[in-house]
Amino acid sequence: MASSPDVPSDGNTSENHGSGSPSDIAHDAGTATGGERRGRVRARRAAVMAVPATLVAAGLAVLTAQGALGVQFAISGMPFTVTATELKGTGFEQFGTLDNMADGSPNAGDSGGQVLVITSAIKKATLTKLCQSVDLGGTNLLIKAGSGKEKVSARDLTTDSTELSGDAAFRNIEIGNDASTLTKAGVKGPIGVFSQQADTVRIANLRQTNYATTAGVFKLPGLKLSFSDSGC
Repeated sequence: MASSPDVPSDGNTSENHGSGSPSDIAHDAGTATGGERRGRVRARRAAVMAVPATLVAAGLAVLTAQGALGVQFAISGMPFTVTATELKGTGFEQFGTLDNMADGSPNAGDSGGQVLVITSAIKKATLTKLCQSVDLGGTNLLIKAGSGKEKVSARDLTTDSTELSGDAAFRNIEIGNDASTLTKAGVKGPIGVFSQQADTVRIANLRQTNYATTAGVFKLPGLKLSFSDSGC
């Protein structure tokens, strides 16, 4: 997991999303590989613009990444699962965006090296009984923490997710904001993109499929790393 500063850096930042903004992605991808890929990338861009409130609120998630603080790395394209019995956070934001794999990644398949994700951001968060697993093909790398008295804690935590579920509750929620105007977590998304934000969020029985996670600070008490036949 990579660290992200409070203030986005130059390049692929949250406010301008660097050269990875949806419009730039659509142009560059079309130029590189022709009309078929251009159409596919533009379709993903349209999907980003249309991320509905029902998906965000009903399937929520919270751990967060790319568009919020700006993932400053190419994703591997290998999804990983994150679960927690409870997540509590203050300063919450969420919007749609695109993650990009390294050029020539064997995990790209027919995706064009892009994954449409829900980006979530939390200023301060605690998680109880955190579990993270990634399927390495026949075995799973398993990471567990926060199972004792001390919970996992994070600041400026972001996660890019394709699947989110849990029992969520918000305080002072705003749904339908332009992502470039978000204020609760101190970060901003791309202009013209649907988003939501809230003062606080609580999610019980959190489960996510993620492609990227960043945090300014991430404390994992009771950390245990192992290989397992099954994931989280």
